[in-house]
Amino acid sequence: MLATLATGALATTPLGAVFDLSGVPRYVHWHFFLMSVPNLLAIGLMIVVFFAAILLPFPHRRAQP
Repeated sequence: MLATLATGALATTPLGAVFDLSGVPRYVHWHFFLMSVPNLLAIGLMIVVFFAAILLPFPHRRAQP
């Protein structure tokens, strides 16, 4: 993916990650469970969206007279 400059011209350097991923990762470790914090947050967000999709009411048509 190419980055777009303010003038609208395309840059020749690829767009980097939003966060610096070259640092030391942080892990959650509990007995046999070992997972990085970003992966744990992504899984948690997916679970929240899943339950929200189940629990929130779907829009429906009004009854026709």
